[in-house]
Amino acid sequence: PRPLIRAMIKVIDPKIGEKVYDGAVGSAGFLCEAYEFMSAGKLTTSEKKTLSEKTFYGKEKKPLAYVIAIMNLMLHGVRAPNIINTNTLGESVNNIQEKDRHHVVLANPPFGGKERAEVQQNFPVATSETAYLFLQHFIKMLKVGGRCGIIIKNTFLSNTDNASVALRKQLLEECNLHSILDLPGGAFTGTGVKTVVLFFDKGTPTKRVWYYQLNVGRNMGKTNPLNQKDMAEFVQMSKTHEEGDNSWIVDVADINKDTYDLTVNNPNTV
Repeated sequence: PRPLIRAMIKVIDPKIGEKVYDGAVGSAGFLCEAYEFMSAGKLTTSEKKTLSEKTFYGKEKKPLAYVIAIMNLMLHGVRAPNIINTNTLGESVNNIQEKDRHHVVLANPPFGGKERAEVQQNFPVATSETAYLFLQHFIKMLKVGGRCGIIIKNTFLSNTDNASVALRKQLLEECNLHSILDLPGGAFTGTGVKTVVLFFDKGTPTKRVWYYQLNVGRNMGKTNPLNQKDMAEFVQMSKTHEEGDNSWIVDVADINKDTYDLTVNNPNTV
């Protein structure tokens, strides 16, 4: 949903001069909205050129989605979209160099896919789950100090398989997982899959996690989708990480180091 994409971009707050990347680009929804956000206001000729040619990067496996992504970005005003038609997961993360890295990652990678053994060999934590491989890729693609917003199935927070535990441990130790947005069922039209958004910065370990549980006060569906107003409180409170009826803070010191389970129910719920 576009209101969710826009909210994520507001929280990440990409600046002109930073490179923005989506390795599961699809029709380029994240990159198009990021362009709209970054191009707002009065820009110099140099800034416009930077935005148009040296800011947005992505990879897409499916040929049709790749063509749509290119067209979508060009229609928005990006003259030279840096989008590649390739299988992102076919690249070993060990081959990613500093020149390949980006300041910002925004993505909604596919989950539930089953990747072959030869693809899994490209990653330190072997797993057939597509989303978990993408998460490893995104961490590697970030510059130190880089910022990421990624949508992932909420079961990632609590799954007990070895890959899930190892990935949560890596995320907490290598990145500052500062915020988790818990989305209600129905946030994605046509699917009842529950999702969360992970916001993290690369390079410093996590000390505290701010949780926000999105309560829209209604059942969502095709005729009643997520809207901008639904996201307003989250965007505002994400600046200060204040606690409220729908938000709370957890110290990493209190998280079980055997399972690294990140599922924490709202303590304000009776």
